[in-house]
This record gives sequence, structure tokens and C-alpha cells, in this order.
Amino acid sequence: MTAIEGLFRTAGVTGSLHVVDIDTGAEVAHDADESVVVASVFKVALLVELFRQADRGVLDPAERVTVMADRHTAGPTGVSVMADDVTMSLRDLAYLMIAVSDNTAADAVIDRVGLPAVNTMLAAFGLDRTWIEHDCRELFSSMVEDAGQEEMSTDPALISRLRALDPARTNRSTPRDMTRLLGMIWRDEAASPGSCASMRRLLGLQVWPHRLAAGFPYDDVAVSGKTGTLPTIRNEIGVVEYPDGGRYAVAVFTRSYGTAQNQPRADAVIGTAARAAVERLRG
Repeated sequence: MTAIEGLFRTAGVTGSLHVVDIDTGAEVAHDADESVVVASVFKVALLVELFRQADRGVLDPAERVTVMADRHTAGPTGVSVMADDVTMSLRDLAYLMIAVSDNTAADAVIDRVGLPAVNTMLAAFGLDRTWIEHDCRELFSSMVEDAGQEEMSTDPALISRLRALDPARTNRSTPRDMTRLLGMIWRDEAASPGSCASMRRLLGLQVWPHRLAAGFPYDDVAVSGKTGTLPTIRNEIGVVEYPDGGRYAVAVFTRSYGTAQNQPRADAVIGTAARAAVERLRG
């Protein structure tokens, strides 16, 4: 058993990880090419395509979008829990979908950008293990349909039926594909330099400190990222930047053995495993 695998087992999860030095290519990998359920991590790919379309003049990030109150997608944050119609720019919707993982904001961006365009972009980048099957609304609809009830159960028999937890039938990727995408954003290869800088800024505004960031509790280390959460699934991808210029793309995907809605050990091991891998690369 590797040290990384031991960390995952102790936390009560199975996990996969890829950490790479963005500038040298040195890496630490654990099941890095296994297909995984990405959950809301897919919003990073959506963010990239939004800014690429802005670069081409296909859309204006300042374009105003009105999201009607009766068109909200389920979710605990952002526009999803607002009571009234909301009008804001595409780039502010992008901020909400990254910073607080707002599902309604993400679906509003998808309505403008289009999932086929996202998948075409991923294929052009050579990220051929990554596929965005559906938007957030369709994802949650499939969960209700599979479970046969609106409220999500912790019954293992019900959870085992969810297509949303099967990488073959939902939004999927691999840890290696996700660190490659992050590396392209940080090296100004995913879009124009200005757009890549905007994406880095938004990823740096994510509010959740309990996963990747928990592994690097230092004032002089910057952590940018995007989480993903579904029943038994706890993920995060991001970039860790040190004051000496070292920068590391990280992707950690976990699935818990238990079905409880709260999984603090799974949350914490994302940071713990990432830090162990980064420290190995830093010697």
C-alpha cells in the first residue's frame, strides 16, 4: 500500500490523485488515469469555454442575463436559493458558479455557452477522458428519478442506483486530465492571457476552506480551487502556489464507504493527501 492509499483508507474513502509541478512536469500519481465522477468540478471546464468564447467575440462577459425565480436549479447557494428574479452579467454568474458552486448560475452559463462547445474544446485540448454529459438540472433530475423520491436518502440501496455516481453515465474525467486543464489556465494556454488571469482570479475566490486549502494553512501559500460534491463523492481540483514561485496543480477525487451526508474525514483527506504529494515534489 502506498502512503497516499493509506491516507485514503484511514479516511474511509477510495481515492485517486494527481499532483504536478506546473513548470517542470514532475508529478505524483495515484490512480491518476481512473475515470471519476467530477460533480461540480465540471464547472472549471465550463469557465474555460466561457472565456474562450469571449476571446473570439462570440459573447460579451458583461452581457446581462435574467434568471427567473421559477427556473432555479436545486442547490444550497447563490441564485439557487434566491426568492426573486435575478439579473446579472455572465461573468458575475461565472463568479457565483466557481466561488460558491451555484448550480443555477452554472446552468445559466451553460444556456449561453452550450455543452457541445465545452466538449469540443476539451477534445481539442486532448482531454479525451473528460466528457460533460449534462447540466446541473439534468443531473439532479436523474437522481430524483433513480431514487424515486425528491429528498436524497442515505440508504445504500438507493444511492447505488444513481446514474450520477457512475462515471460511465455522468460528467466524468480523470485526475490527470484535470491537472492538465489547470496547468493550461496557469500557463496562459487555455485562453488569452487576460482571460486566463480572470479565471485564476475566480478560482482564487472559492470560499470553501475545508478540503484542499485545509492542507496548506499558511498565510504565504495561495490555494485556488473548485470543489465537487454528490452523495459519497467529495472532490477538489486546484492550484497551490508557494512564495518561492513553486506552483502545483492538484486533483483529488474521493468516494466514501459510508453514505452519511456529512463526511468530514473525506473532506480533510483531500488536503492531507495533496499536501503529502506536494511536499514529495518539493523534496
